Amino acid sequence: MKPLVAIVGRPNVGKSTLFNRLSRRRLALVEDVPGVTRDRHYADAEWGSKLFTFIDTGGFIPGDEDELLKAVREQAQLAVEECDLVLFVTDGRAGLTSVDQEIGAYLRKSGKKVLLVANKLDSEKVREQLAGEFYALGLGEVFGLSAEHGLGIVPLMETVLDLLPQAPSLTTEPEEKPEDGRVRLAIVGRPNVGKSTLINSLLKQKRLVASEVPGTTRDPIDSEIQFKEQRFILTDTAGIRRKKTIAHKVEQFSVVASLRVIDRSHVAVLLVDATEPAVDQDAKIAGIAEEKGRALLIVVNKWDLIADKRKQEALRDELKLKLKFIAYAPTIFTSALTGAKVDKVLEISAQLYEQFHFRAPTPHLNRLLKHMTENHPVPIVQGRPLKLYYVAQVGTAPPTFAFTCNKPQGVPDSYKRYIVNQLRETFELKVPIHLVFRERPGQAKRAARKKMSLVKKPRRRRE
Repeated sequence: MKPLVAIVGRPNVGKSTLFNRLSRRRLALVEDVPGVTRDRHYADAEWGSKLFTFIDTGGFIPGDEDELLKAVREQAQLAVEECDLVLFVTDGRAGLTSVDQEIGAYLRKSGKKVLLVANKLDSEKVREQLAGEFYALGLGEVFGLSAEHGLGIVPLMETVLDLLPQAPSLTTEPEEKPEDGRVRLAIVGRPNVGKSTLINSLLKQKRLVASEVPGTTRDPIDSEIQFKEQRFILTDTAGIRRKKTIAHKVEQFSVVASLRVIDRSHVAVLLVDATEPAVDQDAKIAGIAEEKGRALLIVVNKWDLIADKRKQEALRDELKLKLKFIAYAPTIFTSALTGAKVDKVLEISAQLYEQFHFRAPTPHLNRLLKHMTENHPVPIVQGRPLKLYYVAQVGTAPPTFAFTCNKPQGVPDSYKRYIVNQLRETFELKVPIHLVFRERPGQAKRAARKKMSLVKKPRRRRE
């Protein structure tokens, strides 16, 4: 799993600016991403060939009883509870404040690894002069930097890399099927959609846990079950966010609380309330599963409350319209309370698990490539036709296909969608599909030689 790095601090210290800088994308509050609404506050990013998930949080004001500010604070506390490392951001120009001191005291008690950041310091001389007073917080070294101008970022991230050596590498081989063959299901969804009820119904028990698989103190307890000779591990996300007194009052769905569970799952089972389907929070969790490349099963729960059963197809069409970016995901209708069709969750999840680890024969792929390019004209990229030379599957979980071509950086999104749809239709895949485009080996050298050959040799002057 990718380590979680939470960015916390009081309002207006530059947390979102640092978040954008570290993720190398303008994500915080400025970009719409399919399936994830504007309040998205997390991003996967690479540093030093290692992968991380950064979490942006709202302004942290300890002790404020205003309901909105209280909810923001609880979300920040939840991020601290779930993360592997905290970046505590302060305003270096404004100096140390009483709110900074309260946050510092809270972080010391949390027992988390904390790096203290003094932001908004735009020169090395200023950083040395103004960052010093923050040592009084007792959190060790102070990293003076300017997130806006990218100054001082490298020393900070070098320390992050040292503290989190377990971060997975981009060069890590794709996941194959686990030796024990257990299918991990993340049971996710907004509050009160019936996640725990579904697990109890699947376990045929009135208590949540059948067999306990030890995890870390931040992980929920798993439940193991066997169905038709296939073993499953069921994980309820509600267990993550309720831990003694921290964040137990958070009513809103939390992206943070689902990241770890989805990261270590094969299939994300998204529960949707039949009486209130496809709201923004449903789209958010579906977007997380899509971005992390996890198989997704949509379960419309509380179907027993719908009097007119003829509405099933209409509701299925509505879900595909509102969640069009994961229209490929199968949808089933159940009642966790009565147990109606709950076994379908396991049956279809097992099928998705097989597709998640699907491998296609290379000759079949290249016949498909020929068919695609002959039946759909290739686009023009930078004034030249796009050429797709050959394709091979380079990974599973999810299925990942590498296309060798002449313009890997210029393949239009529309043509990528066409390729994905063709792969999905040909191999009957209802899981995410990842594409990689790369140059032929030695293409850059050949282009350079060709360019040199076009340079005219100067003529010799006659004597």
